[in-house]
This record gives sequence, C-alpha cells and structure tokens, in this order.
Amino acid sequence: MASSVQILLVGGTADGETVTVELDSNGRPPLTHHHLGPGGLAQAQIYELESAHEESREWRYRWTGPAM
Repeated sequence: MASSVQILLVGGTADGETVTVELDSNGRPPLTHHHLGPGGLAQAQIYELESAHEESREWRYRWTGPAM
C-alpha cells in the first residue's frame, strides 16, 4: 500500500485547499497537480510542487496558471 500525504495549494482559485496525493517509492509527491475546474480538465489550474521546509520534508503546490 502506497503512503499518502496532504499538501496545501497556494494561489489560484484553490488557494488554501489541500489535496491528498500518493508518494512515490522515494517518498516524494507528484511534481504537479492539476486542480479541476467546473468544466473539468479543460478549466484545470496547474500547481507545481515546491519545498515548504526541506529539512522536514514538507511540501506545497504553488499555482502556475490555467491549463490551456
């Protein structure tokens, strides 16, 4: 069974929400998260992974813009 973690979304329409993602075999979450909009994937917002606190392995997803 894969481990999972909740990660904060920063910026964009989902600012302040969290998402639960599975960690890979190295204990890292996916590099990007596509937050679906009302129109599904066509209106998704793209978030990229960044370290919040490298020493404690905490992450957040920072908004980079809409999927086009």
